[in-house]
Amino acid sequence: MAYDVWKIRQDFPMIRNGKQMQGHPLVFLDNASTTFKPDCVIETMDTYYRDETSNSHRGDYDLCYQADKRIESARRTVAKFLNAEENEVVFTSGTTDSINLIAYGYALKHLKPGDEILLSKAEHASNVLPWFRICELTGARVNYVPLVDDRLTVESLKASMNEHVRIVALAYVGNVLGYVAPIKEMAKVVHSYGAVFAVDGAQAVPHMKIDVKDLDCDFLSFSGHKMCGPTGIGVLYGKYDILCKTDPFLTGGGMNVKFFPNGEAQYLLPPMRFEAGTLNIAGIYGLEAAVKYLQSIGMDAINEHEKELKQYAVKALKATDMVEIYNEDSEAGIVTFNVKGVFAQDAATLLNSKGIACRSGQHCAKILPEVLGTVATVRASFYLYTSKEDIDALVEAVKQGGDFLDAYF
Repeated sequence: MAYDVWKIRQDFPMIRNGKQMQGHPLVFLDNASTTFKPDCVIETMDTYYRDETSNSHRGDYDLCYQADKRIESARRTVAKFLNAEENEVVFTSGTTDSINLIAYGYALKHLKPGDEILLSKAEHASNVLPWFRICELTGARVNYVPLVDDRLTVESLKASMNEHVRIVALAYVGNVLGYVAPIKEMAKVVHSYGAVFAVDGAQAVPHMKIDVKDLDCDFLSFSGHKMCGPTGIGVLYGKYDILCKTDPFLTGGGMNVKFFPNGEAQYLLPPMRFEAGTLNIAGIYGLEAAVKYLQSIGMDAINEHEKELKQYAVKALKATDMVEIYNEDSEAGIVTFNVKGVFAQDAATLLNSKGIACRSGQHCAKILPEVLGTVATVRASFYLYTSKEDIDALVEAVKQGGDFLDAYF
């Protein structure tokens, strides 16, 4: 069946209701930051708040029992989506929370002075700053896998590995340039040194089919709001044996078996030991609805749609002869560019005046500018509901801007 973007767009109130910005129809090209929510997600969460409100954790009445059942249903849905086991799916508040759980729950426990953590200079702050802090606390040190033509390669990883490397933490898809890392092949290299492989999947899980067993990564982190789900909910996947070696990052109700006056505490097995306190129950319901929605469209179909949009956008923007594109050949639906001679924020501000929402700046990857040789960029990012007409609007705004600074000021 052909991909019908116009039918899909009708599932999203932010599009269907004719949302405007600066007096123009909204063209939303900031999907790497967050995504619109379809009716099924909104209605599922609304039903919980309106008709099913209860806490979870084994209450002695029907509403609580139903909440427990729905949470476990969501865990099964996510596990199937990733080809994981149910006890390998931990609900968190998002990618940042998930990576901090790895850092403080696993790395802080197992690292010592002289150990190494390998990152890349393209990583998002959420996959850099927790590791900086762990190095401060343990005496470990951070090193970087070199980028080859702005992308990660198996060869550059091999050249960076040594007997001191204990953790490799890399993004599956970069949030600025959109290059897809060869995670499966990298996992073999990492494991050959006995190290642990933690993958930031924030820009991958929403856009492509994921099979954690095939990838053989040890951890995978992602957020619901980047995949048509709500904010404040995310997932940490971890191999069960490694989760068992991971300490809780948060402690409190619902994650313990018993505790005693002498300070001894017994914790539940994973994943419950990592889910202290009241979970984001509505968020979990919404995440399950989002996963089912994506599955109904098909991850391969979504991925192909975005690839087509990427090629279309690059060709059209290049034809203007007014922009410099930094990731022309990357695989993801992200185009990172600058209008020649114009500071990124100025360009994005003018685009905003025409109803086009793009991100500008360093996109939380604050080491990458030294690699790109520019202090900031404009990022247009696509998703399953993005149309070629959206890209046409972006290109037309670039063409009509002329001298952007004179046009705006």
